[in-house]
Amino acid sequence: MTKTPDANPETTDSTLHAKERADQELVMFLERDQLDADTSVPVPRALLSRRANAGLWALRVFVILVGIMVIYTFAANLK
Repeated sequence: MTKTPDANPETTDSTLHAKERADQELVMFLERDQLDADTSVPVPRALLSRRANAGLWALRVFVILVGIMVIYTFAANLK
């Protein structure tokens, strides 16, 4: 009978940290123009559901309305 290894969180964390450390070391060896070229690549737009898009638009409208209320309150209390 073979024993399956349990998922040890310490092993997973150490593996993740080792990968991040290796990525950081690679970045340190890049020249400045290589780093700029690599980090200036645009990220593609995320494909979101209609519900998520509607939620984000509602959040934008809410922020604008609250901003208008804050500006109005500030202006009204300038007396």
